[in-house]
Amino acid sequence: MSSPIAPEAPEAPLAPHAAAVRDFNRFYTRIIGALDEGLVRTPFSLTDARVIYELAQRPATEVPTLRRELALDPGYLSRILSRFAADGLVERSQSPDDGRRQVVTLTGAGLAAYRLLDERTQAGIEALLGRVSGADRARLVEAMHTIRQVLGGAAPPRAYLLRPLRAGDLGWVVHRHGVRYAEEYGWDVTFEALVARIVAEYAEHRDPRREEGWIAEVDGAPVGCVFCVRRDDDVAQLRLLLVEPEARGMGIGSRLVDECLRFARRTGYREIMLWTNDVLTDARRIYEKAGFERRDQAPHRSFGHDLVEQTWWRRL
Repeated sequence: MSSPIAPEAPEAPLAPHAAAVRDFNRFYTRIIGALDEGLVRTPFSLTDARVIYELAQRPATEVPTLRRELALDPGYLSRILSRFAADGLVERSQSPDDGRRQVVTLTGAGLAAYRLLDERTQAGIEALLGRVSGADRARLVEAMHTIRQVLGGAAPPRAYLLRPLRAGDLGWVVHRHGVRYAEEYGWDVTFEALVARIVAEYAEHRDPRREEGWIAEVDGAPVGCVFCVRRDDDVAQLRLLLVEPEARGMGIGSRLVDECLRFARRTGYREIMLWTNDVLTDARRIYEKAGFERRDQAPHRSFGHDLVEQTWWRRL
């Protein structure tokens, strides 16, 4: 017998949400307004800066395209461009594709104005972000991505960066392993303790010629890691592969493993191995794709659970 279908919950009233959006807009406008007036210090208005920025993104721009990108009134945009032309910031000509359309190009002076605006805006934003912690910066950027995705449709593809370890990363590795494995698999604190021992051993005894670790970043925030360490003279070990949920599906896990393989091959190892558990199916798919083959497995009880440990190997 099929279960009855519960009625859908009524939509929440829009008025409180609209009030919250308007309140946020006022707050954000005050923040950006203070930034523009106090830090950028140029003769350009915010709209002027938007026009200059768009013109700097391509060698030449048709006026209808510029108007569409900026959603500006035609008369208002025309007055801005006329002022820019009089100040020697832009040149206007007919479109080679349609003589009825006008093309606008930044002059040398216009490009110099763009560089000034860009440098001072960057400095202003960095000063603003410098007042908050790294964790809060990551939350802020992620919230901005959420706003863009909800209001603007699908977000553009996000880029990531792989970099060597630096100060503070080892603590992040231990913390995020503890949190992730507790939330996703219910593993207890003994797993975090194991990761802490691995990281401490790496920090205390690392051979910089044959051992390395990497952090993956998205929008300046760490989202993944991996380590390549010495098992013996001929065998490297891949350890502590992690990718945060919000960064999965971007190919970061495979890229981290590939970086580890390249390093191991370049530094003279003949084989590379890793230790894992059978419940980590996503990681196992990455290892298989990278050419690892399972060699051994055995049941064991660790981290508060009955698990099956596995070792995977690959020739280099």
